Amino acid sequence: QVQLVESGGGLVQPGGSLRLSCAASGRTFSDYNMGWFRQAPGKEREFVAAISWIGGINDYADSVKGRFTISRDSAKNTVYLQMNSLKPEDTAVYYCAADPPPYGSRRSLATYYYWGQGTQVTVSS
Repeated sequence: QVQLVESGGGLVQPGGSLRLSCAASGRTFSDYNMGWFRQAPGKEREFVAAISWIGGINDYADSVKGRFTISRDSAKNTVYLQMNSLKPEDTAVYYCAADPPPYGSRRSLATYYYWGQGTQVTVSS
């Protein structure tokens, strides 16, 4: 069993930055692909970014490419999402998710077996 706990959300002005963290516990997750998703009010949960278990393959939604960076520290069992140049449309609850082997499509919600409780990100002046 894997537990995921997100942190780092908050209120930030447009153009600002935040770094989200996702701490995994329960077992080592070094062989899990990891993803970040978000859900805005009244909208479906959507893919934001993913990182492969070997840490060398990253994938980003077009809406965040060039502004967000996903990374992982397997020694700390933690995944990060660095968010720069934030926009009001980035406002959402952000969720961390884990995909154990055998791996599925990185952009699909159904791929991920474990989910965190989410952390709120609000971008507003």
